[in-house]
Amino acid sequence: MNWDWNAVGDFMPDLWHGLLVTLQALALGSLLSFSLGLLWTLLMRAPSRWVRWPVGVVTEFVRNTPLLVQLFFLFYVLPEWGVTFSALSTGVFAIGLHYSTYTMQVYRAGIEAVPVGQWEAATALNLPRRRTWTAVILPQAIRRVIPALGNYVISMLKDTPLLMVITVLEMLGRARLFSQEHFQFTEPLTVIGVAFILISYLASLLLRALERRLVR
Repeated sequence: MNWDWNAVGDFMPDLWHGLLVTLQALALGSLLSFSLGLLWTLLMRAPSRWVRWPVGVVTEFVRNTPLLVQLFFLFYVLPEWGVTFSALSTGVFAIGLHYSTYTMQVYRAGIEAVPVGQWEAATALNLPRRRTWTAVILPQAIRRVIPALGNYVISMLKDTPLLMVITVLEMLGRARLFSQEHFQFTEPLTVIGVAFILISYLASLLLRALERRLVR
């Protein structure tokens, strides 16, 4: 086996296009998963069981079915019912929805880790419920769960190649097309492997910096 640097050079334009799609899916999917996860957590703490029960059923169903099955369902089945989105939008929604059921548990643990005295102090100060959550509880809870949320960002990054099955040309999709067209598999697959490692490492550094800033 001979390494062909010319093949690497030829693949680089495809890599940049795929990298842009991967980062876009990762950023939007992470934002959606963090937002939905917090929403699920707050709804699960609602006093009415008629709110908690449906949320619990939906999140358990999503968490216990494979992301790949969800991608196929959203992209190939929903259009038969008249619900159609672009491939990238479908992929972002699937990743965000799937991982929101995991970030929900992270938020729950963070909220439960807030000392009881903080709740009692907010009650003693007669703070409104919304003010208690936004100014007292959530800032402390989110500070505690940044490392765990960062791990899920890395997991979402590693799951972005699944979007290839619904025709999203992220990095692996681009590498696959290039390999089939030029019959060179080693170079493009090695390049995207290195790219995933670098992106994961940079993401971990950014999350550590964010964690240190929040602690201060």
